[in-house]
Amino acid sequence: MSAMAGIPASVAPPAPESTLRRALGNRLALWAAFVLVHAELVWLALTGPGLPLGDVTLVYTTWMKTADLSGYVVGIDGPFVYPILAILPMELAALFGFDLYVYTWLGLIVLLNAVGFAVLIGLRRGAVARVVPAWWWLGFLLLLGPIAVGRIDAVTVPIALVAVLLVAGRPRLASVLLAIATWIKIWPAAVIAALLIASRERARILVAAAGTSVLIVVICLVLGSGWNVFSFITEQTGRGLQIESPVSTIWMWQAAAGSPTSRVYYDHDILTYQVTGQGTEFASAMMTPLLVLVVGVIVAIGIRAQLQRAPFVALFPPLALALVTAFIVVNKVGSPQFICWLAVPIVIGLVYRGRRYAVPAIMALVLAGLTQLIYPFFYGWLLVAHPLAVALLTLRNLLEVALLLWAVVMVWRSGSHAEVALDDEAASDAEGESDAVGEAEADGDPDGGLDAASGAASGAEVWKSGSRSPDAAD
Repeated sequence: MSAMAGIPASVAPPAPESTLRRALGNRLALWAAFVLVHAELVWLALTGPGLPLGDVTLVYTTWMKTADLSGYVVGIDGPFVYPILAILPMELAALFGFDLYVYTWLGLIVLLNAVGFAVLIGLRRGAVARVVPAWWWLGFLLLLGPIAVGRIDAVTVPIALVAVLLVAGRPRLASVLLAIATWIKIWPAAVIAALLIASRERARILVAAAGTSVLIVVICLVLGSGWNVFSFITEQTGRGLQIESPVSTIWMWQAAAGSPTSRVYYDHDILTYQVTGQGTEFASAMMTPLLVLVVGVIVAIGIRAQLQRAPFVALFPPLALALVTAFIVVNKVGSPQFICWLAVPIVIGLVYRGRRYAVPAIMALVLAGLTQLIYPFFYGWLLVAHPLAVALLTLRNLLEVALLLWAVVMVWRSGSHAEVALDDEAASDAEGESDAVGEAEADGDPDGGLDAASGAASGAEVWKSGSRSPDAAD
C-alpha cells in the first residue's frame, strides 16, 4: 500500500474492469472472435452429425438444378413454400456451379453476417460502444451451432439486424430492408408491426414497406408468377405438427411412453418429421387461429403502451421480441432455425436498454444452447422419442414460453407512468451524448449518420420528443 500511496491518480494503473472493457471493445479482438466463431460454425455445418446442411444440399440445390435444366422456377412457374425473394440467395449460391454450392452458400452467410457485425460495432475508429451486444451475438451464434448458417433464415437475420440498428436515423431505409427480409422469410413482418406501433414515424415506415412489397409483387407478376407469388401463404396451411413445436410436446411424451397411438413420421410432401396421435389434426387446425389471437393480444397491449406515451426505446425492443417469440411459440412448425430470429430483438434490446435486457439475453443464450443439443446432436434420439431428448425439447419449449411471457409483461410495463418517467429521465441524461453525435455529423464525419442510433442514448433522444429522425430528408 505504501508503494502506491504516493502515486498520483493520473498515473495510477487502470482498474482491471476498465482494462478488460478496453480489451473486449478492441475492434481487432472482436473481428478475430467473429472469424473464429464462423470458422467453428462452418466446420460443424460441414462435418457435424444429423446433416446440418440438409436443406441446402438436398432441397435448395434441387430447386436450382430444376430451374437450370428446365427453366421451371418455384414461386414463378409453380407454388413455393417460401416468399419469392428466398429464391435469390439460393440462386447466388449456384453462381460458381453446383459442385461448390455448399461452400458458396456458407460464404454468402458469413459475408452477410460480417456486414451486420460491422454495422453493429460501428464503422468509426476507436473503441466500440456496443461491446455487450456484439459479444452477445457472437456467443449466441456459437451456442446455436450449424443451424445458424444452414437455412434460409440465416439470410434474413443480418438484414433485419442492420434495419433495426438504422431505424432511428433512417426509418425508410430500415423499412425497405425489413420488407426485403420479409419477402425472404415471413418472420421480419413481426418487427415491422412492432415499428408501426412503437414509432412516431409509422407513416413513413408503412409507405416504404408497402411500396417495397408492391414493387416486388409487380415484378413477379410481370415475370408471369400469377398467384404463385402468394403461394407461401397457403403452402403451410395443410401441414401437421412438427416434432419440435411446443404444441407437439404432449404427443412426443406419449410417444416416449410407448403409446400405440402417438408416433413420429416423415412427411415426404413437407420434407420434415411430424408427430401424429389422437387430437393432432385438431391441434394443427387450431394453431393458425390461435397465433392470430395471440398476436392480436400483443398488438393491443402494444397500442395501449403507445397511447400511454411509452418511449420508443422502452416499447420497441420488448414488443418486437414478444411478436417474434409468438411466431415461434404459437406455431405448428417449430424448426430449430427459428431460434436465430431472436438475435434481432435481443440485440436491439441490449443496444437501447443495456442491463435491463439481461434476463431475455441470458434466456436466449440458453435457448440457443439447448437448440444445438437437440439439433443436430440429439436429433436421432428425438426421432425415436427417447425420453432424454424429449426432456431437452420440453425444457427448450418451456423456456420459449417464459421468454414470451417476459416480453409481454415488459410491453405492458413500458406503458406505465413510472416506466415513462424513468425513461424520460434517462433520455434527458443522454442529451449531451446525442448532441455530440450531431456535432460529429455537422463536422463531416462520414460515419456520423450511421452512428446516430449507436446506442440507447442517441436513440432515446431522437424518439423521446417524437421528433423526426436526424436525416428526415432520407
